[in-house]
Amino acid sequence: MSLAKSNVPFKATDKEHSTPHPRMFAAVAALTSLIHAHPGEEHDATEVVKEATLRHTIADINSYAVGQCVNDVETLDRKQRAMERRMDTFRNLQANRGIVNDQQIYRRNNVQFAKWGQVSHDRTGKVDFTKSTPHVEVFGANTTCIMTPDNIIGPYYVLGEQIRSNVVEGHRGVPVHLEIQFVDVQDCKPVSGLLVDIWQCNATGVYSGVSAAGQGGLKSTFLRGVQQTDKDGVVEFDTIFPGHYQGRATHIHVSAHTGSSILPNNTFTGGDVNHISQLFFDQALISAVEKLAPYNTNRIPLTTNARDLYSGYAATEAYDPFPEYVFLDGKDLSQGLFMWIEVAINTKANYNDYAIVAAILGPEGGKNNPKYSLIKAITPPPTHG
Repeated sequence: MSLAKSNVPFKATDKEHSTPHPRMFAAVAALTSLIHAHPGEEHDATEVVKEATLRHTIADINSYAVGQCVNDVETLDRKQRAMERRMDTFRNLQANRGIVNDQQIYRRNNVQFAKWGQVSHDRTGKVDFTKSTPHVEVFGANTTCIMTPDNIIGPYYVLGEQIRSNVVEGHRGVPVHLEIQFVDVQDCKPVSGLLVDIWQCNATGVYSGVSAAGQGGLKSTFLRGVQQTDKDGVVEFDTIFPGHYQGRATHIHVSAHTGSSILPNNTFTGGDVNHISQLFFDQALISAVEKLAPYNTNRIPLTTNARDLYSGYAATEAYDPFPEYVFLDGKDLSQGLFMWIEVAINTKANYNDYAIVAAILGPEGGKNNPKYSLIKAITPPPTHG
């Protein structure tokens, strides 16, 4: 196999910007000159577009490298294992919930749904399948295996979260079993031993672990957790579908760390952050969830994917940061979802300076980071290849 790659991190200058995608211009036109997301969060729209465009250029290069090994024997074996693993996970989730419904719903693959750039992602369709449907048609889907451009860390990242797979802590919402598989853009192999950190708001838009007004407070830890990837580069979390808050589309934050050490207190230390991103969701799915309790008690206006400029970092016709999903019960969304996504990352990238910590969780609870910078927290990391 010949893999197009370089051991030298790719760095682009302003001269290497390509023409911004039309969707990015549309997003800017729809917003004012300042972008408001979290309370107190603002960013210049022109700079957002400029950086996002460069980010996609770098992603194109890395995505090409990944594409060179799609038919490699090891890659094909990994995909076969993934399909079988996802099928087993799906059946186990059904069994654990006592679900016997034979009709399921899943998100269509890249070939079947309209491209992101045409209005919004709510064109994504759903189809029924039964036990007789070939498993590869559902669980073999890896439309998301691309070099997703890194996104902002956001203002609510907490260092010191527990290594655990279940992060719900009793919070109400649509159950989600989330699988994320990481592969290295350098050689297309699974990234084992990677520590993956996720965090999100609850069904009514509240984050734990931070002291900002309206949030859960420094001693709360709900909907945050860390897992270590296995030999296939896989982590799994049990969470709930996130709610929404002012100015942002529904999303889950993800960061990945290499070279970290697990501590006796079930947290981790050290290492480098080489991936910062956000997962987004089909607009039709969001709309369906928002009709359910307790999501429907949230009076904050909903921001769609099409109006969230930050989703533009990760989504174009070429990039798809939307996890595949299956309804565990085709008749009842409240029974939960199984979601999966495969992401190619560059393990040589170093985004430590952009992993801005809002608070640090210790044995006595959380403490605010005295060196916290909101501006840096909402600034995308540099475009290392």
